[in-house]
Amino acid sequence: MRLPSSIFVSVSLFTAETTAALYLSSTYRSAGDQIWQGLTLLFTLVPSVLVQLTLTFIHRDLSRDRPLILLLHILQLGPIVRCLEAFCIYGSVGRVEEPYVSITRKKQMPRGGQSEEVERQVGQAEGKLFTHRAAFARTSVIQAFLGSAPQLTLQLYICVLQRGVSIGRGTLMVISLLSIVYGALRCNILAIKIKYDDYEVDVRPMAYLCIFLWRSFEIATRVVVLVLFSSVLQFWVLPVVLLNFLVFFLYPWILFWQSHSPFPENIEKTLTRVGTTIVLCLLTFLYAGINMFCWSAVQVKLNDPDLINKSQNWYRMAVYYMLRFVENASLLLLWYIYKTDFYKFICAPLLVLQLLVAYAIAIFFMLVFYQFCHPCRRLFSSSMTQGLWNCSSLLCLMCNSAAPQNRPIGKAALDPPSPSAYTEPADDRAPDSTSDSTDDMPNDTSYDMLNNTIYDIPNEMTANIADGINGDVSHGVSCNA
Repeated sequence: MRLPSSIFVSVSLFTAETTAALYLSSTYRSAGDQIWQGLTLLFTLVPSVLVQLTLTFIHRDLSRDRPLILLLHILQLGPIVRCLEAFCIYGSVGRVEEPYVSITRKKQMPRGGQSEEVERQVGQAEGKLFTHRAAFARTSVIQAFLGSAPQLTLQLYICVLQRGVSIGRGTLMVISLLSIVYGALRCNILAIKIKYDDYEVDVRPMAYLCIFLWRSFEIATRVVVLVLFSSVLQFWVLPVVLLNFLVFFLYPWILFWQSHSPFPENIEKTLTRVGTTIVLCLLTFLYAGINMFCWSAVQVKLNDPDLINKSQNWYRMAVYYMLRFVENASLLLLWYIYKTDFYKFICAPLLVLQLLVAYAIAIFFMLVFYQFCHPCRRLFSSSMTQGLWNCSSLLCLMCNSAAPQNRPIGKAALDPPSPSAYTEPADDRAPDSTSDSTDDMPNDTSYDMLNNTIYDIPNEMTANIADGINGDVSHGVSCNA
């Protein structure tokens, strides 16, 4: 049984960030900055309350007689108590004979086209530890994107306005950045384990390193871009943030409405329809918060029984990063145009170039992860290179279709053809070479190892692209990433 180190890291970051935020808010109070004090406390207490509710919901404490645990959650000490409980369970393994043992069946990663199924006994203590790990994986994501990300943006904005970084503010910013990157990493691992639940997933250290570098460059660049833009165009940053947030908040609901699926009722038996709606709104709220700062590895799908889209094509990811890169470049351009003498102490063109290169480095590490370090890359129905190539073909097709069709007519086209240039065909029934060549070309096939389904890929690129653009499993170009 593995040591619950991920639980310890989650609780350590939660405790350190809360302590640093409370200390910094006291310094703001001493300096008379009541607005900064209020916002600092807001971005600390709101995610803390959501973390307590999430832990209570996952462990079903409301339906169990545990008043002391509920009291500690009300006092915002729930994560610390859960961490101690997890380590007590880990320490008691093997000392007492467990009355209940379950059996799980997991497939191993395929080798040579075959995958073996392995049975393993899971004790009661290991099952409890699994619940604790799953709960803290979700709370780490909530703390990261609903607390740490706004907190880091706020503190960096204050540093720009005051032209200085105090020890307390710098400490809180470093802890917040680590919390965001760790939450994004847990989101990636959680997405992999949900999508490939039937397989024994082994995430290697190189994969962790690629995810860490990918998310660090992506999130840090995004936060700096938003802060620079808000420092010169304060009134325009609110529409930009709200537009981003509303798009990602409403996107799962639009897909759910288009699917004409029934309202999901299997989230929790004790919840009413109103309670289920609140839970779904909180889920899409978190989804929007994640996509505000980085790509969400977990894609919400409300018409799925698990509420998670277990199939993800390369088009959606490619479109997200292209649009986000264009948005960051546009915000930096507006900052460069409207910047004041306040930024005369820095080289603005060099800073813009560094931020764009940093975001490109994040994309590079993302490509390295999916191409070489993803633990389930053998299960991909198509390679990432193929998916990106098809996406580029889609862009070329869109550009060609948007180009004007009227072209200048050359002199050769206006001159009448000479009689000698015309040659009578040898056979009146000459076959159409284009159709024959198309019919003779064999169709490609791809094998989806998760669903044991063979998909035929038509040769026409337009049909290939049209099937993959919808966001679900596409024929041959989509990938279960």
